[in-house]
Amino acid sequence: MQKFNPDAIPLTKYLFFTGKGGVGKTSISSALAVHLSEQDKRVALVSTDPASNLQDIFEMDLTSELTQVPSLQNLYVANFEPIEAAEKYKQSVIKPYIGVLPEFAIKNMEEQLSGSCTVEVAAFNEFTGFLANRDYAEQFDHIIFDTAPTGHTLRMLELPDAWYSFIESSTHEASCLGQLSGLSDNKKIYLEAVNKLKDASLTTMMFVARGDQHSIQELMRAMDELRDLNITNDMVIINGVIENPTSNLARQKANREQTVLKQFEDFLTQVPTYYVPMKQFNIFGIEAMKQMFTDDTSINNHESVVLDKGHSIDELVNKMIKDNKRFIFTMGKGGVGKTTIAKIIAKRLARQDKSVLLATTDPANIWYDTESNDQITVKYIDEVEALRDYEAEVLAAAEHLSQDQIDYIKEDLRSPCTQEIAFFRAFSDFIADKSHDIVVIDTAPTGHTLLLLDASQSYHKEIERNTDVLPSSVSSLLPSITNNDLTEMVIVTLAEPTPIKEAERLKVDLERAGIDQRMWVVNNTIATQADTHDMFNSKIQEERKQINKLIAHQPFVAIQPYDVNIDEVAAL
Repeated sequence: MQKFNPDAIPLTKYLFFTGKGGVGKTSISSALAVHLSEQDKRVALVSTDPASNLQDIFEMDLTSELTQVPSLQNLYVANFEPIEAAEKYKQSVIKPYIGVLPEFAIKNMEEQLSGSCTVEVAAFNEFTGFLANRDYAEQFDHIIFDTAPTGHTLRMLELPDAWYSFIESSTHEASCLGQLSGLSDNKKIYLEAVNKLKDASLTTMMFVARGDQHSIQELMRAMDELRDLNITNDMVIINGVIENPTSNLARQKANREQTVLKQFEDFLTQVPTYYVPMKQFNIFGIEAMKQMFTDDTSINNHESVVLDKGHSIDELVNKMIKDNKRFIFTMGKGGVGKTTIAKIIAKRLARQDKSVLLATTDPANIWYDTESNDQITVKYIDEVEALRDYEAEVLAAAEHLSQDQIDYIKEDLRSPCTQEIAFFRAFSDFIADKSHDIVVIDTAPTGHTLLLLDASQSYHKEIERNTDVLPSSVSSLLPSITNNDLTEMVIVTLAEPTPIKEAERLKVDLERAGIDQRMWVVNNTIATQADTHDMFNSKIQEERKQINKLIAHQPFVAIQPYDVNIDEVAAL
């Protein structure tokens, strides 16, 4: 495996960075954009990630329009905000009908265009428009997309083919055709975008991972799914590889890293694979990005910080028991360890004689183990099975309808929204569980979680329209989630700026829904380490700084130290 050297690697015009949350996609894509721009290449760097931190890395305000980086004349950066794009898109669809249709019809259109599906469509519309722009293609040597964590990326990249086919075959007005009504005039543009994604001479998928098992497994899964879409030009970058470890902490991390890389050696030798060494400084600002692919370590952007006192996981669990919580959700950006924390919480609850139902809605399909015992029952929501069950139930309830009406429902069920609804249906069954003292649910990465919460408000109408009978588990779902006496939303984050910023946005969204979010867990942190080896000193100080900010502004912050095995934790 060779070190990543942009000057020695042929790079296509379109570069898509993808990978599990927290692996460093934004840092590497931004540093690559800076490097190429300094080699007299004209570069556009674009984010379609709702959780983008490009503005933090470049230390400048960004919009959906390409903006020149002041100190780099060849580099332009844009940051698409899907929520704003959805609102703009909604207004463009509704505007032609104002004054033509009655007010109630306009309000109905607004309702149809106010859900999470419209955010997907609007993001797709922005993304496709940029990718298919001939002026940009001529103006720039490289167009780099800093995409979201893997699950979101896959959904975004699946949109061109899926929505193009949907538009082509739609013959009835269904719930998602409202969202698509503003797109049907642009099928040629969508086809051009699809072709560019599949053209290996134009597009490369840059899969970023860390030297850990779960991010590489997610990378492999994502690569397989993209290859099923005939997107096959791949490159792998392993980020943060430890070179020449000299401290106990560094040796421990390096040994684990090399063990994992050896485990996946067969796969990594089949795909062009490179590595980026771990840096001793934080990747913020132009100067830091310029040194990302060099051996220069002269940047010293850390200070000595004393870690404030937070809480332990035991204290968090004790408070949940004292407050008589019934439902516990772990939430946060992808890759922060929600599954790990959910399992630790479940085991600590069980140790205090609480019967626990531990459930996951994580689309990455990654579990540490699936054992059940007398106190803990582990359940997994399978996306495919949930979708199949939901479709079958809807169609079974529609048997008495005419064929035209059934065709209408089938078309409606082809919408990408259906997966969200089906997922939420299975989710609601866990909330209805009465056989356990406490239900612990490990939710999906942040973007998906937000869509699930959004779906909880519209789900009643969806089920009522499609099945006539509203399941009791569904009717009680949203009240249970928003009941602060019953439910605890635990935000899990890493002691890093990007996951914390995303978590703070999630907290705001939860509070808008009437949910009083109070508990945080900072997972897998080295802030408690006394190690002062140069390689990690900057990171230790930065993590302490981030944790101290959280402790100062959040009601309850628990700290979970680095590298504690989940089973060992349960046995403590």
